[in-house]
Amino acid sequence: MPWLETNVHEQRLQFVMAARAPGAGLSEVCRQFGVSRTTGYRWLRRYQATQTLASVVAHSRRPQHSPQRTEAAVVARVVALRQTYGWAGRKLQVLLRAEGLTLATATIDRIIRREGLVAAADAHRPALTRFERDAPNELWQMDFKGQYPLRDGTACFPLSVLDDHSRFAVGLFPLTGTAGAPVLAALRQCFERYGLPAALLVDHGTPWWNASNGHGLTTVSVALLAQGIDLVYSGVRHPQTQGKVERFHRTLGLRLRQWGVPQDLATFAPALARFRTEYNEVRPHEATQLTPPATRYAPSPRAYQLTPRPWDYPSGWDLARVDHAGCLSHAGRRYFVCQALAGQRVAMRPLDGVLVVQYRDYYIRELDLTTGRSVPLLARVTSTPVSPMS
Repeated sequence: MPWLETNVHEQRLQFVMAARAPGAGLSEVCRQFGVSRTTGYRWLRRYQATQTLASVVAHSRRPQHSPQRTEAAVVARVVALRQTYGWAGRKLQVLLRAEGLTLATATIDRIIRREGLVAAADAHRPALTRFERDAPNELWQMDFKGQYPLRDGTACFPLSVLDDHSRFAVGLFPLTGTAGAPVLAALRQCFERYGLPAALLVDHGTPWWNASNGHGLTTVSVALLAQGIDLVYSGVRHPQTQGKVERFHRTLGLRLRQWGVPQDLATFAPALARFRTEYNEVRPHEATQLTPPATRYAPSPRAYQLTPRPWDYPSGWDLARVDHAGCLSHAGRRYFVCQALAGQRVAMRPLDGVLVVQYRDYYIRELDLTTGRSVPLLARVTSTPVSPMS
């Protein structure tokens, strides 16, 4: 399960947190993480050079000094275009050439990776790599199939939820928009009927991603994290990352055209229900040896929690509740954390002049106690270290 395992950068963060804890012995921490003292000292020096945990998570393997390094102005232009369009090197090369800048596509892609503009879950995964989870409910894929105009001037937004292993459609809902509350209500129906998946794969769209939030948390994503569901975000502008749900949508669109696309919401619901039954229980699927998806699916044993239990935070951390504006107060100072976490209980721990904020099993923010700066930090907390690469 490569997308759910704690990655190397997060392991480095865990190491720094453990090594900087009061009374921690470096030799013992190195033994727990399965690294040499030389490697441990190197990771600590990287952290001490910047005094930010975010830099540890995003650290690059590229040498700090390179005679071939692209000049700063060109790097800044590549970063600006990437942030504007979300494209990779091949497309950005065309725009840069029109501006008189000639760069190899490999160079542009290296800049994108070095500047942290690739999601951690996507950084080492080719976009077209085929994958399939080993068992049902290890991963669900979720997305909207665009929108269908209705005769009354409104539109229907079909929301699809598909099991990665079996291709079983656990949900298909005729929503009237992409607002968070109806999506959560639809997901609750899926959870109550089929249990909880280990993870959900989504894109960088509404309502499960918020581009203005630093690390994208929304009320939907926070609710999923509270159920113990990992969020996996697909590559920006790479729909092939969600290939199964995209292929599901192609089949859905073709069938609706064959039947006649409904013109009002009242007839959309039975049409989607009819398609879901046919797709799950009748239609042979080539990827499942020409058997219907229902023959390979079984509900999850993990039950939906109407009221998720309070999280047991580590001893020694200060507990606080995020206020209505998404802020925390500490030592008479107010810090912005995340609007989507309003009302949620979090834990805080001082570390070398910053305040590390944890929500359930994720580090989500580091707050500079001197400058007041709030830095996004979305990294999983692990209880048992594993051996990372140096």
